Amino acid sequence: MNAIWQNEFVVAHTECLARSLRRFTGRKLLDGSNDSLALSQNVFEAPFVLVSHSTQADPVLNYGNHAALALWEMTWQEFTRTPSRFTAEAPNREERARLLAEVSARGFIDDYSGVRISKTGKRFRIHRATVWNLITEAGQPCGQAAMFDRWEFL
Repeated sequence: MNAIWQNEFVVAHTECLARSLRRFTGRKLLDGSNDSLALSQNVFEAPFVLVSHSTQADPVLNYGNHAALALWEMTWQEFTRTPSRFTAEAPNREERARLLAEVSARGFIDDYSGVRISKTGKRFRIHRATVWNLITEAGQPCGQAAMFDRWEFL
């Protein structure tokens, strides 16, 4: 069986993540990876957390790198079937919705902090996350992503 990062969707989606981040922030997702497959592998195996969701009314997670899967204690199959609102506890979902609306309006934010919850109920606070809109090559909205490398268990 192929590694997750070799999946055709994952390779193309990683390029979308990188393209969108560069458009909204001017930053590279990861230095030194010019080849699509190498970028997909390096991002999937990176020490930072990277997640994204789709554009449905109740968005479903469609990407989580290895660090994200470990943090939320889910398999790829579980993660990519989870509505993204379930990454936050019910009392924090309204605050999460406000964050996503702000990102939609501004394109990205660079300093998000908030509490999230894993599949097994472990609570953790993420610090200084970058959250940005995802766009297709034609410039059409196709989701939102978040990336962070600092969190603490509560």
